[in-house]
Formats: sequence, structure tokens, C-alpha cells
Amino acid sequence: MIRLLALALLFALPFAARAGSLAAVELYDRTANRFLSVHEHRGRLYVAGEPGHQYEIRVRNHSQQRVLAVTSVDGVNVISGQTAATSQQGYVLERWDCVSVEGWRKSMDEVATFYFTALPDSYAARTGRPDNVGVIGVALFRERIHRPSFNPPMEQGAEAPAARSQSGDAELSRQRDDANLGTGHGQRESSPAQYVDFRRESSTPDETISIYYDSYRNLVAQGVLPRKQRPVKDHVAVPFPASFVPDP
Repeated sequence: MIRLLALALLFALPFAARAGSLAAVELYDRTANRFLSVHEHRGRLYVAGEPGHQYEIRVRNHSQQRVLAVTSVDGVNVISGQTAATSQQGYVLERWDCVSVEGWRKSMDEVATFYFTALPDSYAARTGRPDNVGVIGVALFRERIHRPSFNPPMEQGAEAPAARSQSGDAELSRQRDDANLGTGHGQRESSPAQYVDFRRESSTPDETISIYYDSYRNLVAQGVLPRKQRPVKDHVAVPFPASFVPDP
């Protein structure tokens, strides 16, 4: 699949495993070959990552028009490597399309894979930006559609289109002080992309999805996930289980 990179043009001025309404965002563990379940806790979405496992971010467009997905990991834009802002470039999804973001983009042909790792080994920490490690953000923008005007207008004061309701924060990420798991800069692999034009309908995201992640152990300690109960043994142990010498 060829990824479409927007030129980041601004018009002048659960849960199973997914989150989002304009588009679905899923995390896929490539090492374990499974989607990571999303858990809600106090208004936030969380997934448990396994240290050393590669993962990818899958964004599926649920609308009938193109959308732009500006994506950040640990507060870093996955395409440019800049400290993330919603005004930056992202991936363009055709209507009903799905894109897999497998890693940090190194060129129009390659990415460096994402993998869960200890915070000090994360790409953000190694580049001096550890404050937002532990969160994945996807800011979604609708495309500005050119609507031809009717000439001459018959009446004045026509009703303006209803304003869209905004979903989520305008920020791609929020600071976390307790995250112990981050995302590393892995091996390079093929991931072709090309530039396309995309004009946003608004400079403010139509929807922003934030998914926090940490190790299973840390999420249990934070009260996000329940502690696993040890199974009750039905069998009663005996000190001398064999009474006679068995045959060889």
C-alpha cells in the first residue's frame, strides 16, 4: 500500500480494539499478531504493551470523504520527527480507506519500526523529549470541499451551515509523569508513500483521539486494569503420592 502524505495545507483563514468515530484507531501488535484491547479509565483510553514487541497504528476512515490523520507517538510527529502539533503534516485517507502506520518515516520509501521499550530507550527520550512518552495521538481533519456558488443569489441572509461539534482536545498529547513504557526507533523496512494536496476544512481538528499505553504491570498498579486472580486449586497436595515402586 502507498501511503499518502499531505502537504499540510491550511485553507486561509470499548471497546474491542478501536477508538474514534470519524475514523477508527487501532493498535496492532505485530509480534503477537493481534490487536491490543482498549480499556477506558477515568475518561482516558489505555492499552497494555509488551516490551520488545513491534506494533503499528491502524487508522480506518469511517466517512465518505477524504480525511487527514496527523499522528504522533510520545509527543513526536511520526512523519517529520518534530515535536508534535496538529498543524503539521499527516497521512491522507481516501473514503472508507485504512492506513497502517508502522513506524517513524525515514524517507518516501522506508520507516523505522515502532516497538515498545523502556522509557530511556524511547525515541522521544533519546532526542531529549521524554515528557510526553506513553501516549499516541491522532488528530483528524475533514477536507475542504469546493462548493460552487449560485449566481445570482435569490435571497439574502441564507442560513449558514451548522457548526461542527468538536470531539476531544485540540492537543495531540498530554504530559504523563508515570509512564515507564515508550516507543523505540527500530529497524528500517519498506513503506512507500507519496505526497498529495489536502486542504483542511478547519485549522482545528474535527476529532482528536488519544490512546495512552504502558506495560500491563504498570497499568495494574495505576488501577487501569484489574489484578489477575490466582486460580483456586481443587487438588489437595499429599506428601507421599506413590506407595510402591513403579515398573520401569
